[in-house]
Amino acid sequence: MSLVLDAAAQDLLFREARTANSFSDEPVTDEQVQAIYELVKFGPTAYNQSPLRITLVRSPEARERLVKHLAEGNQAKTAAAPLVAILSADNEFHEELPQLLPHFPQAKDAFFSERPVREQAALLNAALQAAYFIIGVRAAGLAAGPMTGLDFVGVQKEFLDDDHTPLMVVNIGKPGEDAWFPRSPRLSFDEVVTTV
Repeated sequence: MSLVLDAAAQDLLFREARTANSFSDEPVTDEQVQAIYELVKFGPTAYNQSPLRITLVRSPEARERLVKHLAEGNQAKTAAAPLVAILSADNEFHEELPQLLPHFPQAKDAFFSERPVREQAALLNAALQAAYFIIGVRAAGLAAGPMTGLDFVGVQKEFLDDDHTPLMVVNIGKPGEDAWFPRSPRLSFDEVVTTV
């Protein structure tokens, strides 16, 4: 193998990891979520902009408010998941750039003074961070059930504000019985990679 990461870690993060559709009753603690974030925050983003924001949906009332905005096939599993996170992009991430990019604090105004530019950058880079988050959940020995089958406008109005764009909802926990659908095929190396 050409990979440094051992086979067990490769399996945990990629080969054996799947999108979970059911979860056990074992709770997901704030300490686990913090450990996940403390790992995945190091994933790269352009200009270190780090626009991902995470809203943990813990209370039964908040869960009920969220479930009504999900596609029908996502409602029951989200209602039963130990923890649910709304991942969103902060379109005002540039306000943090003087702290996050101290060697080039003028990037805030030089590149991100216009809202449409910020929205595009936030969407791309928060999506990168969402992928890191899913891998971090797996690294914690938990399963993730990311979903984009939802009413994005409804979720934004219910939980966020105009400066935050929802990306996805992620159910998190230990997998339950029959958690996995059969693995879907993947494209081969030759179908994806071109050398020029």
